[in-house]
Amino acid sequence: MISKIDKNADRKIRHVRVRKKVKGTAQKPRLNVYRSNRHIYVQFIDDVKGVTYVSASTLDGEIGEKVKDVNKNDAAKIVGAEAAKRALAKGITEVVFDRSGYIYTGRVEKVAEGAREAGLKF
Repeated sequence: MISKIDKNADRKIRHVRVRKKVKGTAQKPRLNVYRSNRHIYVQFIDDVKGVTYVSASTLDGEIGEKVKDVNKNDAAKIVGAEAAKRALAKGITEVVFDRSGYIYTGRVEKVAEGAREAGLKF
């Protein structure tokens, strides 16, 4: 019997490999994306201090109301834009994009598009 491939285990291996090179600093934090089946989460992380500066997700109150009646791709774009607005308010203008081992397509791409449109530089 053929065993089914565990895609999340493969993603975690890719994530560890990428994280060896991608580091967030105070001047250029790491924009981390995590996606579940229903929600998407974004964090701006300084790996040197081990601090999360800003976070946003579809579970946040004000964002949750905006994404209530839209599909997951549009919701990801809204989360990316809102996270970028919060980051710009904290003085973060440039980031390093960490896709967490996910393929750069679909919701992960939409988060990046929303953040770029809001004025964040990658």
